[in-house]
Amino acid sequence: MAILKSSESGGAEGLLSTFNEKGLGEVMSSWIGTGENLPISSEQIQQVLGSDQVQQIAEKLGVSPDDASLSLAEMFPQIVDKLTPDGSLPTQDLLHQGLGMIADRLFGK
Repeated sequence: MAILKSSESGGAEGLLSTFNEKGLGEVMSSWIGTGENLPISSEQIQQVLGSDQVQQIAEKLGVSPDDASLSLAEMFPQIVDKLTPDGSLPTQDLLHQGLGMIADRLFGK
């Protein structure tokens, strides 16, 4: 799945690194930690994943890029939070499963 491109080489650490590079490391860290999850906007999702990845996700799921990024912004914090109940990063396999859950839960595919 296209959403995994930013994390394939580095697993969860790679994804966190991408968020850090885009100035959103604190946001993702809040999802990993055991406290309250900070929100992320659909624009920030596009910033982190890139418009090309969002477009690919949207095409694959049969929705508009705006709908895809909005839905990802709503679900991404919840999924990452559930994958990190003890406040630590998941293994790469668990991360892949969780990111696949995003598409399943958002779009029923």
